Amino acid sequence: MSALAHPLAANLVQSVDWLAIAPPTLTAVVGLVVLVADLFVPEAKKPLLGWVSVAGLAAAALLLLPLLGHDRSTFCLTGTTRACSYTADRFTLIVQFLVLGGALLTALLSVTTLKDGKRRYPQGEFWFLLLSSAAGAALLPASRDLATLIVALEVASLPAFALVGIRHGDKRSSEAALKFFLSSVTATAVSLLGISFVYATTGSLYLTQVADRIQHVDGQLHTLAQTGVVLTLVGFAFKTAAVPFHFWVPDTYVGAPLPIAAYLSVVGKAVGFSGLILVTVVAFPSYADVWGPALAALAALTMTVGNVAALRQQATRAYSAVRLLAWSSVGQAGYLLVPIAAAGYTDDAQKAVGSTVAYALMYAAVNLGAFAVAAAVARTERLNRISDYRGLYARNPLAALLLAFFLLCLAGLPPGIIGLFAKVTVFSVAVEAGLGWLAVVMAVNVVIALYYYLQWTALLFRAPEGEPARHRLPAPLTAALALTGTLGVVLSGAPQMVLRFAATGLF
Repeated sequence: MSALAHPLAANLVQSVDWLAIAPPTLTAVVGLVVLVADLFVPEAKKPLLGWVSVAGLAAAALLLLPLLGHDRSTFCLTGTTRACSYTADRFTLIVQFLVLGGALLTALLSVTTLKDGKRRYPQGEFWFLLLSSAAGAALLPASRDLATLIVALEVASLPAFALVGIRHGDKRSSEAALKFFLSSVTATAVSLLGISFVYATTGSLYLTQVADRIQHVDGQLHTLAQTGVVLTLVGFAFKTAAVPFHFWVPDTYVGAPLPIAAYLSVVGKAVGFSGLILVTVVAFPSYADVWGPALAALAALTMTVGNVAALRQQATRAYSAVRLLAWSSVGQAGYLLVPIAAAGYTDDAQKAVGSTVAYALMYAAVNLGAFAVAAAVARTERLNRISDYRGLYARNPLAALLLAFFLLCLAGLPPGIIGLFAKVTVFSVAVEAGLGWLAVVMAVNVVIALYYYLQWTALLFRAPEGEPARHRLPAPLTAALALTGTLGVVLSGAPQMVLRFAATGLF
């Protein structure tokens, strides 16, 4: 009996590569340290927890450096079958850099927000939730089995629900969190049902094994496998804010603290798109005829609805600046979906999804910068209307110039060269894949987006109404603006630093 059990036990013994899992692990550990320290740190010194969180995220990002140039896998099955649950390859490191960098900038914005909010935010819980969500988001791109993938997705999402509604005594914040929670839980339930169907038909949760076995499913189970693929994709489409799964976005962004809205617009999207890439290109490549056309239709619908809704925002409406950025992020999600859809029509799927990664890096830098300027304006203009930005150049020239640069990057106009090149790359991928109609839809949407981006940009330099009042920005907010501005300028000066991901394989 023991002799028969020994081979099975040996097959379950898994090695652990601690360096490979160091970035998300350190992020989670710092989160626990902050939560425990909150019990002992006096109220006057609670801001120190924020700086510990910033330092922890910076250290986690630096731990990516020793992993460069190496593909490392851990939590692997031993024996004849080689399958791993965690892989730190090129794709993983790029997305982890985006996630940890985005969380770091969010933390810098949050230091100022928590200080201004005084007792409206429980600081220890806030930093614990942010670090927990960042740890889950960093784990997801490394996940190579469906169980780890869904766990990472929920670890990234569940703290985000609480962060949206964490502001004490704010009805709008609570309603936004409830809407976000209910819609997300529904999408997760649908995904879990799909994953159970996939497991029932393939007998495995490892992505590489699923990709191999799902091609040879028994004819009686073919419909079940197809249903599982579709349902699994629905959950990740929700996380990307693709239409018609986008309805939670505007109210959630407006109700959430501004740094958390910025976090969701960048890190939340990174989670959704990296998961979508893994399940389509790695797990379900044989079903490209199913998800390719579906994602192409979603991309066209998403970019159109997002840009048209952004175009209709009224400048004098309360929180219209945040709403415009929210709808803009929906439109940008449509552009990000285009290369993934194109991967279903081409033999070089890795090159196609590389364009999504390149575009995501550009979008993350400039969109976080736009939210940083919005956070600066919100310190004096609580309603954060687009009309409040009139004459911003007279009040704060640097903030106005940076916002103008970020908006031009999002529009794809010079001097935002990185935005222009990223859009051209996505456009060319669609054309090369034979999706000419989708390229035309994208071109039309780029023109629509130009109008509201340029309209907002022009408003920054108009004569202000009344005497402009100058306000000094806090150091953390200034640091966030400086980092995003520098990154945007550097990438516009040397766009090949990002665009080379679109020309080479990621896995």
